[in-house]
Amino acid sequence: MTLLLAVLLPILLAAGLWLGGHPEDLPGFLRSAFVANQQERVVDEAIERIAHDYYRPVSASQLSNASISGAVASLGDRFSHYLSPSEYREFSAPPHFTGIGVSVGPEHRGLLIAHVFDSSPAQRAGLQPGEVIVAVNGRRLAGLSAEAAANLIKGPPGTDVLIGVVRPGANAATRTVRITRATISEPVVASLQRTVDGVKLGVVALATFSPGAHGEVREAVEKQLHEGARGLVLDLRDNGGGLVEEAQLIASIFIEKGTIVSMHGRSQPSQTLIALGDAIPASIPMVVLVDSNTASAAEIVTAALQDHRRATVVGTHTFGKGVFQEEEPLSNGGALDITVGEYFTPDGRNLGGGGVKQGAGIAPEVPVHGNVDTAAGLEVALRTLAAKVK
Repeated sequence: MTLLLAVLLPILLAAGLWLGGHPEDLPGFLRSAFVANQQERVVDEAIERIAHDYYRPVSASQLSNASISGAVASLGDRFSHYLSPSEYREFSAPPHFTGIGVSVGPEHRGLLIAHVFDSSPAQRAGLQPGEVIVAVNGRRLAGLSAEAAANLIKGPPGTDVLIGVVRPGANAATRTVRITRATISEPVVASLQRTVDGVKLGVVALATFSPGAHGEVREAVEKQLHEGARGLVLDLRDNGGGLVEEAQLIASIFIEKGTIVSMHGRSQPSQTLIALGDAIPASIPMVVLVDSNTASAAEIVTAALQDHRRATVVGTHTFGKGVFQEEEPLSNGGALDITVGEYFTPDGRNLGGGGVKQGAGIAPEVPVHGNVDTAAGLEVALRTLAAKVK
């Protein structure tokens, strides 16, 4: 037996060396496994040599992160990303910022207040949508970019800022309000009621399709209807999307039955998500307000409402993102956020360009000329809705 092993070992060693340099001579199943294993070893070898031999210290984890980022970047897909452990923790945290609790848009005198967040310092100070912030700490905002003007309002939590505010109207006087800054958790849903030509109309704005968003949307919708709204504007401006399941649930608030979206991928079976029932009456008129940043799950809902003839789309051409991603956690604490499939509207449209080019998006029935992201855009939506109320 010992003699047999002594004879076989050199032969096996020689065969291994030969096949190592000629993997094409291996049987198919062995060749695939061998080549894949060899490629993994080469990547590990390169990282190890750079970490050991590069003229200045570089950690292996840094090189590993860079290699994964490079692999994802090679896909040429702008929606696919590698998130390092620290980036993934930040990505998973609820959005927040330090300020007074308003969303704003540009205005020639300063910043036009589009929304005032509930329970925010701005709300407690009495700021209202439609007002214009014209000064911060005595500095006039006219001539500054919207970003520069907004940065003047921000500051450490607990510090005060003096805001000069003008109500709508050419001759309105400026009032100065002292507001204490705070850490603001960006609300998912905001709602308000407006009266246009004597008709009460509800506005429900959704910031993102995060877990549980459908419950907040339904609560806001029912509140508006209970308070006498005869029509609804669903404001999806600047909504970059989120969870497809939330899109299904939110569309089901307005669509009683039928397809919401179909999804097709390579590594998972095709799937069609349908309306789940318990929708509000179809007799309640609707408008969806969109802009060029309305994307992904927000486009799914918009397209479903458009294809089912449930709502009139008002605004500008949407982003055009017909692909969806999944977060796939990795053992190092990071994650891959990569494109895994495409989705299609009830009428069979795909709104995206596969992640590598601009997609078709959604064209509004009622275009908004000018800045759709200001109060003027909402005004067009409200007047369109008022005309639909019988």
